[in-house]
Amino acid sequence: MSDNEEKKEVKPIKGDDGSLYFELDDKKRVTVRKFKGKLYVDIREFYEKDGEMLPGKKGISLNLQNWEQFRSLIDSIDQCITDI
Repeated sequence: MSDNEEKKEVKPIKGDDGSLYFELDDKKRVTVRKFKGKLYVDIREFYEKDGEMLPGKKGISLNLQNWEQFRSLIDSIDQCITDI
């Protein structure tokens, strides 16, 4: 992204269960949800069954501590992508 471009704000979609999610593509989502009173960030594949999108087994659920640790690594991960 150039200095002249602005980051486009993307609004989350509200799930029926109160979760908020962003679609990465037609089968992958990043979901922010509560489970047993704690917040989690899920990055997961979904599949369609009877016209409904359902979470699959492939994915990861991060608690807030893991999520913050992941976020702190983004610049280093981006550098690794550039270096390879």
